Amino acid sequence: MRVLLLYPVFPPSFWSFEKAIELVGRKAMLPPLGLVTVAALLPPEWEFKLVDRNVRNVTEAEWAWCDMVMLSAMIVQKEDFHAQIREAKRRGKPVAVGGPYPTSMFEECKASAPDYMVLDEGEITLPLMVAAIERGEKSGIFRSNGVKPDVTKTPIPRFELLQMDAYSDMSVQFSRGCPFLCEFCDIIVLYGRKPRTKTSAQMIAELQRLYDLGWRRSIFMVDDNFIGNKKNVKAFLQELKPWMIEHDYPFSIATEASVDLAQDQELMDLMRECNFGAVFLGIETPDTESLKLTKKSQNNRDPLSESVMRIARSGIRVMAGFIIGFDNEKPGAGKRIVDFVEETAVPTAVFSMLQALPDTGLWKRLEKDGRLLNQGGDINQTTLLNFVPTRPMEEIAREYVDGFWELYDPIKYLDRTFRHFMLLKEAKYPKKKGYARRKRNLKNLRAMAIVFWRQGFVRKTRTVFWKRLYQMYQLNPGGVSSYLTVCSQAEHLLDYRERVRAEISKQMSKHLALHKATAPATSVTQPSEPKVEVTLKTSQFQLPVLSGVQ
Repeated sequence: MRVLLLYPVFPPSFWSFEKAIELVGRKAMLPPLGLVTVAALLPPEWEFKLVDRNVRNVTEAEWAWCDMVMLSAMIVQKEDFHAQIREAKRRGKPVAVGGPYPTSMFEECKASAPDYMVLDEGEITLPLMVAAIERGEKSGIFRSNGVKPDVTKTPIPRFELLQMDAYSDMSVQFSRGCPFLCEFCDIIVLYGRKPRTKTSAQMIAELQRLYDLGWRRSIFMVDDNFIGNKKNVKAFLQELKPWMIEHDYPFSIATEASVDLAQDQELMDLMRECNFGAVFLGIETPDTESLKLTKKSQNNRDPLSESVMRIARSGIRVMAGFIIGFDNEKPGAGKRIVDFVEETAVPTAVFSMLQALPDTGLWKRLEKDGRLLNQGGDINQTTLLNFVPTRPMEEIAREYVDGFWELYDPIKYLDRTFRHFMLLKEAKYPKKKGYARRKRNLKNLRAMAIVFWRQGFVRKTRTVFWKRLYQMYQLNPGGVSSYLTVCSQAEHLLDYRERVRAEISKQMSKHLALHKATAPATSVTQPSEPKVEVTLKTSQFQLPVLSGVQ
């Protein structure tokens, strides 16, 4: 069996960082870890070719070569996912689909008529598909029926199938599942509340495989909560530490974790000793009542600002996610998020409107109340709420766009980045022999020159940029390279805030027009219609961007 593994295109999003990635000559941030894991789970005698359409298109030779096409996708990839199914069908190729999107939105994916739907976790359902194919069955739907696989039996992903030089970062996975009950999160729906981890030997074998393939850049540990099982995490880090020392710290590692990481200094120290350089925290909101309502109790145990600062002072750069649009949210939520980000000096703050994801607690509650608006829409930073909120949609949209614009004002972004690296310098870092002396390649030097030109000469940041860079050399010389990397992300973020403003403007125009068209005739007992034009203030000018397409 010759299988073409296809990964659909991601639309531009906050996380795509395409403008920053272009600077260093890469095509995408992360590879399709799911597909290279699928290849490892399928029969070893099968042949595979992998095409990540975020890197390149499929060739005619590849279409002709394959006996079957297999796709995996997340919800945001849905448009190209369906397009590639149509293309495969047009060419008479059988199609198998799986991953988070088909599992979460089964009926929507079924409408494209894939031959095989391999849902839930592949360790259980892929063998079912293989058995069906061997019996001569031409179609099938395969589910695990609530059974969760033992990930200690998951083989090393087939990393060699990747075009590795196309990616900014590599990805690996240590655990699946999360112990918490956040109402809006679909991780516990997909993977359960009991975190399942690989063994330490397994993970080190995966890292060794990447090392043997020549990888020497960043690795993202894609666990949705890396510290969900702290006992197993600490055991893994204790074994990873000597491996890192022996190999002279060939990778820097980033991951995602719950904010209660701040309560465990031993764990943070171990992470730093294993060259973990950054962590993404789901903070969501500084409003304690909203956190309580959405069942994110772990964020209310300690003051959030203190937790963020404690993690940063341990030497781990903090990235954080924030959400606006919770039920019973008080006006000014967007400004409170901006103020929190400024107070804690978090450079990279992912700001989104709340989305109800399929089968989550939030989805079920809103469905029961008849408040869901768009059950299959795109979900990213340029998407309105997909449900009826408890305060006016236009008020939330205005606060969101104002907040996004202020967060990524170029001077404020540079200032936060500098202040964050001043917190990081307080930590003790592991000693590395040759790590700091490795030569910079031409792509990195070119990227640095572009950042110097744009931020140090062209933009209004010119004075602040050189001042902060000089201070970094004086106060935290070991952090300069990482500091410039974070500064370079502004190339994407400045462009993306324009996209957010334009897209939210379009959607609000449609929303308000629909509201006006469907509203009942005005009577003395009804509230007045909201104004169509909403002015969004920015640090530079004012635009009536919610009244129409700009």
